[in-house]
Amino acid sequence: MIECEDVRFRYAGADEPFELRLDSLSIARGEHSACVGPSGCGKTTLAKLISGIIVAQSGRVRFGDYSWGSLRDDARRAVRITTIGMVFQDFALLDHLTALDNILLPYHLSGALKLTDMVRDRAQVLADSLGIDHTLGRRPRRLSQGERQRVAIARALVTSPDLLVCDEPTGNLDPARAEATIDLLLEQADTNNATLFVVTHNHSVLGRFKRTIDMLELAQAHADEVAS
Repeated sequence: MIECEDVRFRYAGADEPFELRLDSLSIARGEHSACVGPSGCGKTTLAKLISGIIVAQSGRVRFGDYSWGSLRDDARRAVRITTIGMVFQDFALLDHLTALDNILLPYHLSGALKLTDMVRDRAQVLADSLGIDHTLGRRPRRLSQGERQRVAIARALVTSPDLLVCDEPTGNLDPARAEATIDLLLEQADTNNATLFVVTHNHSVLGRFKRTIDMLELAQAHADEVAS
């Protein structure tokens, strides 16, 4: 499902230059992975590389049959909308849309996705599961941070994607909501045989995942390879 080989990515022009070096990483279809490491170590960068939001300057990142580096921006965007569900740290909600229309946004962006009554029912069920059914008619400015985060999670899940990439999806939730949200992500991933990649600082949830990807261990593996 995910293959990274000899990846190098550097943010150009940054005040504090950062470069991610990743020799090798494979994530199988249906695998549930949690990605951990201190702030600034490259967790979010890796999530963006995996989902094709950014492209490595060298090396290769593959998602299924797609090699991100060989696709134009519009092609990568089309693949993301139809096959990848993403939860961003800043939620990336559109202020002029209601919570419901934000959840259904992928269906308004891609002609390959058909907005049917079944899809609307699925959005309602996800909203109920996340405890935001009462917010669906509100715009983001009338939602709390936690409610915005849950709208973003529902949007990531509504297309039943092949890959779920979630960057701190429980960062604004209380412990009970965080636990329920992790339950939902794992349940949905299992139902759809989807690959789940979750960036988190919450080490109490790591036992729920089949695999933990430690960014510091990946960096050390690269240093050892260089030294040898």
